[in-house]
Amino acid sequence: MNVEMVMQELEDLGKERTKKMYISNGAHEPLFGVATGAMKPIVRKIKINQDLAEELYSTGNYDAMYFAGIIADPKAMTQSDYDRWMDAAYFYMLSDYVVAVTLSESDIAQEVSDKWIASGEELRMSAGWSCYCWLLGNRLDVEFSESKISDMLDLVKHTIYESPVRTKSAMNNFLSTVGISYLPLHEKAVETAKAIGIVEVKRDKKKTSFLNAYESIQKEVGRGRLGFKRKHVRC
Repeated sequence: MNVEMVMQELEDLGKERTKKMYISNGAHEPLFGVATGAMKPIVRKIKINQDLAEELYSTGNYDAMYFAGIIADPKAMTQSDYDRWMDAAYFYMLSDYVVAVTLSESDIAQEVSDKWIASGEELRMSAGWSCYCWLLGNRLDVEFSESKISDMLDLVKHTIYESPVRTKSAMNNFLSTVGISYLPLHEKAVETAKAIGIVEVKRDKKKTSFLNAYESIQKEVGRGRLGFKRKHVRC
């Protein structure tokens, strides 16, 4: 399939209700409003195709950009490729659920994420923290430096309150993920979450939300999900 064929199939799958939901979360035109599950039949036909992924991502169409992340070859992409994708990721559903997810299946995931976390840019920081969530929730604990993750917990504790909105949410998710999926620092994550307490997140045109990583961790522990690892990150 070429880019025109994929775009036509995506357009045919678009739903106005889904489109409105995406727009309410920050997406803007062009987009069709395709539910992610509806993309799976097209994915089965294409599988992995990096060249096509690049063409689709460059359209600026939200649905095409999301689809690009599913068929991309993460290990074929360089740091400059990921930076370029981040440059075009104009809201969190692209930064955290397309770019960060794709990056998490690469061999340079931690290296790139560390750079983004230190960037001072809201969506890059958010993508960096989110990538670690995908990594910790999927890869074996031995693949991470305990001291490094410990230092990251300290960074969350000392900076989460003054961080930008999307970064704040991603940091809170990181804290919860360490507490649930990274056993060596479960106790430290619990204590850090308890010390941080409730984090208030104010969003434009939306109700203020209150994040509580401590409660999230305890809830998952109660469900017997301590040490949980997902088999796959991408759809």
